Amino acid sequence: MRIIIITQDEPFYLSKNLNYFLEKLPVEHSIVGAIVTNASPFGKKESFFKKALKTKKIFGLNFFLYYSLRFIYAKVFQKSVARLFVEYGVIRIEIDGSINTKKNLNIIKSYRPDLLISILGNQIFKKPLIDLAPKGCINLHTALLPKYRGLMPTFWVLKNNEEYTGVSVFFVDEGIDSGPIILQEKVRIGQQTQQELIKKTKFIGINLILEAIDLIAKGDFMLIENTDSEKSYYSFPTRDDVRKFKQLKKKFF
Repeated sequence: MRIIIITQDEPFYLSKNLNYFLEKLPVEHSIVGAIVTNASPFGKKESFFKKALKTKKIFGLNFFLYYSLRFIYAKVFQKSVARLFVEYGVIRIEIDGSINTKKNLNIIKSYRPDLLISILGNQIFKKPLIDLAPKGCINLHTALLPKYRGLMPTFWVLKNNEEYTGVSVFFVDEGIDSGPIILQEKVRIGQQTQQELIKKTKFIGINLILEAIDLIAKGDFMLIENTDSEKSYYSFPTRDDVRKFKQLKKKFF
């Protein structure tokens, strides 16, 4: 299959996982292009300065300093997502503004993709984009859908003192994390920190995407219903949410 990846230049976890994905992708499939937008790690696109202030205010000084240092380290010593694609010879598809404009859709269509894969894509996909590739568009979410749709599921499952979380790969529709599910894997949380849980679920997720690609290519899968009646949805935490998280002795790292 001809595949286009839609992602962002996230500095903390993504490059390592995408490197693994590109190494393990079977030779009968090819990445014909990648759309890499600027990093927006908490979902909402805001200026770097505004997001930094918001992070400090909500998550506290220790969290802010830890991820600030990690950000600097990543920029200096780690391979960026954009650089990774260059090294693998993957063409970067340049678009301007919303991915859903007619101009950008025509650019994407010119690469003749069979399948679109969103990994940390940070734009809302509209129906013309979702329907552009014959095999559809799939996405990765680090929770057991339909529960914990939305932002930062690893934070919310810890804050809500859940025993289990999971990973879901699903077909994108026009809702938020609401499309039919292709694969899921359940994960016991135990005493993991949020950082440990992020690393674990993202790695599992990459393996599930690789499995989903194979199933889609063969047309050999049974969809799991992602029912609205059982959904829960979470957005960005508040300072009070973080306070309750810490009261439960949960840790970010």
